[in-house]
Formats: sequence, C-alpha cells, structure tokens
Amino acid sequence: MRIAIVSDAWRPQINGVVRTIETVAQLLRAQGHDVEVFGPDRFHTLPCPTYPEIRLSLLPSARLSHMLKLFAPDAIHLVTEGPLGWAARAFCRRRGIPFTSAYHTRFPEYVRARVCIPLAWSYAFVRRFHAPSSAVLVVAQSIRDELATRGFRNLVPWSRGVDIAAFRPRPRAAHEGERPIWLYAGRVAIEKNIKAFLDLDLPGTKWVVGGGPQLAELKRRYRNIRFFGSVDTEELSQRYAQADCFVFPSRTDTFGLVMVEALASGVPVAGYPVPGPLDVVTVPEVGAIDEDLRTACLAAVTGDPAACRRHAETFTWSSCAEQFLATLRPIPRSTWQPLKRRVVPDAAAS
Repeated sequence: MRIAIVSDAWRPQINGVVRTIETVAQLLRAQGHDVEVFGPDRFHTLPCPTYPEIRLSLLPSARLSHMLKLFAPDAIHLVTEGPLGWAARAFCRRRGIPFTSAYHTRFPEYVRARVCIPLAWSYAFVRRFHAPSSAVLVVAQSIRDELATRGFRNLVPWSRGVDIAAFRPRPRAAHEGERPIWLYAGRVAIEKNIKAFLDLDLPGTKWVVGGGPQLAELKRRYRNIRFFGSVDTEELSQRYAQADCFVFPSRTDTFGLVMVEALASGVPVAGYPVPGPLDVVTVPEVGAIDEDLRTACLAAVTGDPAACRRHAETFTWSSCAEQFLATLRPIPRSTWQPLKRRVVPDAAAS
C-alpha cells in the first residue's frame, strides 16, 4: 500500500508527534508499505509566531496537490490542523477522496495559553477540520470522551509505544547536587506549565531537558535548576535513567509520550489528574497524580522501578502501527488512472 502522511510537525522538530510518525512509518515500511511523509521540509516556510522553532508552510496548496498526484497514494492521513493539513483536506474534499486524521494536540488550549481567544471558537475551528475525516485517531480515552461531548465524530483509539531498548534502566552515576533528582523532559513552552514544577518546594535537584521558546527566560529566572537543552536520544535515555521521579506538569497534552519513556527507564511519574497522566499512570506503583503537584511528586518518588518498567512494556509501537493501518480508508484506483506515478519532488528550501 502507498500511504501519504501529511504533517505540519516534522523534522527537525523533536516532539511526540514527530516521534510517532517516524516510528509508525518505519514499521510500515518494514512490512513492505510505501510511506511518504509530506512535511514542511518540502515547502517554503515561515517561523510560527511565538514559536520560531516551528516552521509553517507558506501557501502549500498547489505544490502539495502536485506532489500528491504524482505519488498517487492508496490512502491519505492528515496529522495536524496546520497549513499543510488544511491544504491536504481541501485537496481530498475537492476530489471526493477519503482520508483519516489524528488529534495529537489540544490546539485550542495551546492557543488560549498565548492569545485570549475563547475555547469555543478554537474548538469550532478544529472540529470543522476533522468533520469530513473517515476516522479521527485519538490516543487517550479521556480525550476521546471530551471531544465527543464537543461534537466530534468518528473517534477511534490509537495507542502509543515506547522503544524499550533505547529507554531502559541504567546504573545510577554520581552527579553534582543532592537526590532525589526530579526531571522534566519535553518542549520548553508556556503550554507545558513548567513553572508549576520549577516553583515547587522539593528536596533534592531539579533537571529540565528540552528546548523551546521559554528556555532562555526560564534559565535566567531559575538559576538553581539544571537545564540541558535539546539532546539526542542516547543522552535523553541517560537523563531519564539517572532521575528518581519524572514530573509532568502539563494540563494540555493529549497523552505525553515522555511519561512512557520515563517509565521504561524505571522512573515513576508525577502529574495532575488530567488527560495524559490519567491515561498513563494507571497502576499505583508507577507514580501518583494529584491536584497538588508537590503531593504527587512526594508520593510518586517512592514508586517501584521494576513495576514502572513492566507497565511501560505494555505500550508497543507494533500495536500503534497496526491500529493506524487498520483505520486507513482506501482510495479508489480510478482516482489516479489518468496519471502516471512519478518520483515525488524533494525538500524545498525553507
């Protein structure tokens, strides 16, 4: 099967969405499928306001339509509600082509964290995007329930996995500072609510791993915190394994893949009782959730590393890829009959 995946989130971004797409595409290719990811790297782009690390494709419709016609996919999946997602949606709608989509990000909450726009307006925008989708893939049951109450339809479950070979328990090494080590890893941005973690009165040492638009500000404000910036997978794995507790302060995520990576490293998780932690921290021995984040941290740090690892092993990428493949909607071959498949153009300069 030839599968076209259209996503505004793509390399060189480092986040859960990109990791999910990369891993699923790799597994599907290993099964013999031809998977092509159409990301911003193929288009002229502009920096996203308030988040310049994210590049937004500039007027992508004509070029994307040309590339999709050349690729002539058997199925199309839309990952994000950005310029590329909307361009692909319009392409499919004009031609009566079925497509699937995914709800990866609580976009309305992210917008509200930056601009005073009512949630109802943003949800109407996102709901309109997904309305024609044959299946809207959503990772967490709590998010599916919330979206259903907001009028979303065709919601289907889509699990996540973890690379248990890359993220694993390791011997604890000596380090500067006192234990316990409290770790946050992920995007350093306002919607992640990192200040709630940094302001906590906790014994020991706090680490922050990741890059983002808030990094410089937080480094200036919190000089007693160790910031590592963006790191590769190997160093990230090491930071997980050295920590005593992973703290997930976000209230706006749909899941939080980093929590599963921490658990795979034998590290318990603390968070708020919101979507994400509610869907990951489902076993008492692997962490704690509480409206008082400090209470959650002090309870989670006593978690069982072996139980954390066992729980993480229940999240498999193979199941994630199988669910993705099963939801795809085939495109009739007659759609592409007048065209001959050719090589899709490579990336465009940003």
